[in-house]
Amino acid sequence: MRTRIGLSARFAMLAVVVLACVLGMVALVWDRQEAMHREAQELSVQAISEFSSTRLLSRGQAATVQLAESLVNPVYYFDLDAIGVAVRAVLRQPDVSYVIVYDNEGQVIHDGSPDISTYGQTMSDPFAYEVLGLEAAHVQSNDTLVDIAAPIRIGDQRLGGVRVGYSLAAVKAEEARVGGVMASRLQAIGRSQLLWLGVLLVGMVGLLVTIGVVLQRSLVSPVQQMADAARQIEAGTLDADVPASRRKDEVGDLMRAFAHMRDSLVRHDRDIRRMAYTDALTGLSNRLAFRELLDERVAQGHGSAHQLALLFADIDDFKRVNDTIGHDAGDEVLMQFSGRIREVIDRHGGGGSELARFGGDEFVILLQGLAGEDDIRPRAGRVATALVQELSRPISVHGRQIFLGISIGIALFPDDAADVPALMKNGDIAMYQAKVAGKNCYRFYSRVMDQAVERRVRMEQDLRGAWERGELSLAYQPVYRLDDGRLVGAEALLRWRHPEHGHVAPALFIDVAEQSGLIEAIGPQVLRAACMDARGWQEEAPAARQLFVSVNVSARQLRAGDLATQVEAVLRETGLPPSRLHVELTETAVIGDEARVSGLLARLRNSGVKVWLDDFGTGFSGLSHLRRVPVDGVKIDRSFIADVLRDPDDLALTTAIIAMAHSLGIQVVAEGVEKEGQYALLRERGCDMAQGYWLGQPMSNEDFKRLLA
Repeated sequence: MRTRIGLSARFAMLAVVVLACVLGMVALVWDRQEAMHREAQELSVQAISEFSSTRLLSRGQAATVQLAESLVNPVYYFDLDAIGVAVRAVLRQPDVSYVIVYDNEGQVIHDGSPDISTYGQTMSDPFAYEVLGLEAAHVQSNDTLVDIAAPIRIGDQRLGGVRVGYSLAAVKAEEARVGGVMASRLQAIGRSQLLWLGVLLVGMVGLLVTIGVVLQRSLVSPVQQMADAARQIEAGTLDADVPASRRKDEVGDLMRAFAHMRDSLVRHDRDIRRMAYTDALTGLSNRLAFRELLDERVAQGHGSAHQLALLFADIDDFKRVNDTIGHDAGDEVLMQFSGRIREVIDRHGGGGSELARFGGDEFVILLQGLAGEDDIRPRAGRVATALVQELSRPISVHGRQIFLGISIGIALFPDDAADVPALMKNGDIAMYQAKVAGKNCYRFYSRVMDQAVERRVRMEQDLRGAWERGELSLAYQPVYRLDDGRLVGAEALLRWRHPEHGHVAPALFIDVAEQSGLIEAIGPQVLRAACMDARGWQEEAPAARQLFVSVNVSARQLRAGDLATQVEAVLRETGLPPSRLHVELTETAVIGDEARVSGLLARLRNSGVKVWLDDFGTGFSGLSHLRRVPVDGVKIDRSFIADVLRDPDDLALTTAIIAMAHSLGIQVVAEGVEKEGQYALLRERGCDMAQGYWLGQPMSNEDFKRLLA
């Protein structure tokens, strides 16, 4: 008859096996730990020895070279008193055994002693031979001493040398001390770990005993627990406690099925809540959840000194990522940005800070006033500064580095608004002003911003249809060749004469056109008009057949992807030879997507159109882009030309740009030439072409035709 083994006996046997396995693993771990302690002690002593020797050698070389430099004049004038002062100062340093100043024949000039007992004697120690003719710092050593020598020079003349001997006794003592400390420390650690292992084993035995007792009482209780849980779930408590079981019988199956049903209900409820209040991509709170939280915080703040700071953060030029490398990469950028923002808030935000994504590339941060904090404004400024700095660092996505930035608007409660809608509106206005200010910065809301936004909106409305109404026109600034002063072309510049406000500065309305997207409609019209005018020059003046017209292309036009097609269509329509058209774009327009831009520019150049980098030297790329982006020339920014006559740095930079461009077969145009001296200096340095008020101011097409005549 087969012996029946009950659950208790099975559990006891299992406990014995587990304890035996644990004891075996503990013994193995302990043996390995002892071996690791020995290795750690040896490595620590070796590391200390190497570190101490390296530090002594580095300090000794620096001190010896410095002493040699300080002895140049005393040795040259044979001032023994001054030599003695310098030598004795080094002798007083720790670990210095001797200092010897000697001449080119190896005879001692000074040894630091008051009576210079070895003066005139020829050095005869084992290290003396190698230092007689040395030209640079020289190190020799044995088991007890490090000898460092350096020549004493005045110009190309060698006056002699100086030797400093450092004792290794302190290094050896430090090795012995560290070895002893490490040994005692590792022994203490071993005893401590052994104690904890004993405690762990005792705990395991106690746990096994406890499980055995619980096992005896687990036959009936699972059914009762499931009944209790069912009643709780029926009452709406979805997180009711349901016991888990690994039993291979009907009760175990029932318990697992019941637990799965409960988990499914909890999961569906959690998913519904998450979808309603969480951003699916980043896992942050969404607009709905954040709005409810903000309503609650503002309601708590009424009638008290409770302060809030609302930070609207928008990623700069994020559309460029989606347009150039795809939406998957854009999602990855958003996830990395959200992680970086969270890290900054955790470091600088303080208690009660919240982060949410409102959709797209817009994030919102809420800071809460802290106890004892009189004004939340400084902390909001610190958080915004940290965000701008952190998010300016490049992001690596799909094997490419992407440079973006973030514009932040800050509105304060209750200073800037008394309710949630006004607070959010003002934060959005402040963020827009940060965009206008050049992006990658932050701005606090002020009442003046409302007026600025209103003016900008009105300007955008007036700019729509301005070309069709004849308010926009082109002016042409002549470009001259420097070596013979001949007119070679003109740059087309857009001008706006507003019917009420007169001439509007290009810096104002072009920025509005860029931000609003109107430049994508105005740009092709400018290109067509400039090519038609240039074709007219050729028809009216035979000498103008070799003139080119250059047209500025915005970054937004470049990102649209159909620039090459537009240019080809305009050239066919106007009949202008491709070689007579120069397309100008800024450095920043090509940063971040050089592969696609290079292909686009190569297509333009293959058709005969010339490509120029405008405002060269003011972007982030510098001369490195001249290798990777196919261009025919660069235009040196006027900020460098303005001070080229009196600022050596600007002159050096301008000269370097010209030389580098010419070495790559690229031509150079200087902008902003307003003085005859600038013209002469640029011609002397080999600059190819120039434009500026001294050569010719921007003029209408009719005036330019008269200039040609």
